Amino acid sequence: MSRTLTIDIVSDPVCPWCYVGKRRLEQALALRPDVDARINWLPFQLSPDMPREGRDRQAHYASIFGEQRAQTIMESMSQTGESVGLNFELKPGAKSPNTLSAQVLLYWAGRDARIDQDALAEKLFAAHHIDCADIGDPTVLARLASEVGMDATSVEADLRAGRDEDLIAALIEQARAAGVTGVPFFILDHRLALSGAQPTDVLAQALDQALESEVAS
Repeated sequence: MSRTLTIDIVSDPVCPWCYVGKRRLEQALALRPDVDARINWLPFQLSPDMPREGRDRQAHYASIFGEQRAQTIMESMSQTGESVGLNFELKPGAKSPNTLSAQVLLYWAGRDARIDQDALAEKLFAAHHIDCADIGDPTVLARLASEVGMDATSVEADLRAGRDEDLIAALIEQARAAGVTGVPFFILDHRLALSGAQPTDVLAQALDQALESEVAS
């Protein structure tokens, strides 16, 4: 018999570990075919002070880690991505975007029962990490939105107008106030929290624990 489980994921689309965590969760759910997962993507920004036009990604990484360490981290991340079937790319000219608009878009998708929010999250991750598209650009975001059934024209207009940006910024502050300092951050059944891109077996065990707690309550 199928058992329903709500999974909230606090995430930022520019975070490579969030994409890895998404894949590992999918693998864990494949190991638990009786679980009907209801996944909700919640907003976070690793670089809230990023200019709205973004920065050159390689330069941004170098400014955070130093050029040599940034290169080492990217090589290690590439290997981790490959372990879950992801081929991370860093093409010349790729941007590190401000993700506020992307988070607004994800929020809208989550509030529309006709739209698959998880499918949009996948497209945002792939656009940034594999295609090296600028997911801070409303035109790019509108195109991705249209691919999951949203109206590109109205999406782009609303994003450019800044609709719901204050709301999303407040939700991000709520997450920080609740103790979320890094992403991905998984919350299972509103009660069991896991921080980081945990291994697949750990996530599968957490799914079991959340369901057992649900039955016990």
